[in-house]
Amino acid sequence: MASANEQHTTDGADPPAEDPAGGPTAGKREFRAPQLAEAAGITTRTLRFYRERKLLPPPRREGRIAWYDEHHLARLRSITALLARGHTLGGIADLLDAFEKGRDVRTAAEVMGLDSAVVTPFSEEIPVRLTPEELADRFQGEVTPENLADSLDLGYVAVDGDEFVHTSRRLLDSSAELVAKGIPLADVLAAARELRTQTDEIAATFARLFRSHLLPRQQSTDPAELNDLLTQLAPTAKQIVEAELGLALDRRVRAELEDWLGTGQPDGQRLDPVDEVGD
Repeated sequence: MASANEQHTTDGADPPAEDPAGGPTAGKREFRAPQLAEAAGITTRTLRFYRERKLLPPPRREGRIAWYDEHHLARLRSITALLARGHTLGGIADLLDAFEKGRDVRTAAEVMGLDSAVVTPFSEEIPVRLTPEELADRFQGEVTPENLADSLDLGYVAVDGDEFVHTSRRLLDSSAELVAKGIPLADVLAAARELRTQTDEIAATFARLFRSHLLPRQQSTDPAELNDLLTQLAPTAKQIVEAELGLALDRRVRAELEDWLGTGQPDGQRLDPVDEVGD
């Protein structure tokens, strides 16, 4: 049986708070501390410890009573999952801090371009929703606060509620594949930043062509007609870029391979072309 003191503190188990109309506040599911701990599969002592370490945002207070919601429950489940994956509490605190900063800096609507009235047909990317633990699984041991901050800054990920939204399934899968093959995520993100600058220049080249030669010929500024023109041009522009990139990769990677074969062997000796072929 709970003590009289417990019955009047934040660790009680009273029913959810009610609004003036008599229902739960704002129609949301809310918990007292024992209920939240039970739902998250932890003890109230552990919950109190997490609160003291500031791993949870402050609860809603009604007098001396603290009310927790689904956001707190999702946070606790993320902490448990991240601990199970080998993250320390200090590391989790840093990740969650970066998560909250991302919530303030860039929303999911912004990262997906939903806040803009301009519609263009060039990108075919499909956003992906991920919980913090799912993101950690994708890049095992590589989701540090620094890498997360870089991803947020690049616009690769945004925060939406208690989840991340990655702007592109193809970029997510490709980045994870590079990391799985041994390239540090920090280097992948650094390369992405460099590529962003270069692809912006490529896009600017096409935009100048469109602006100089095609838009002046348009008899109408109707958005539907402009979008139709861009829809026709998009495959051509992307085909040119893909062809040029393939040719450039052939040139540069071949040069790197030839240099590595000549100087990058373990014994430090250059191979003679005759030796490579044999007698």
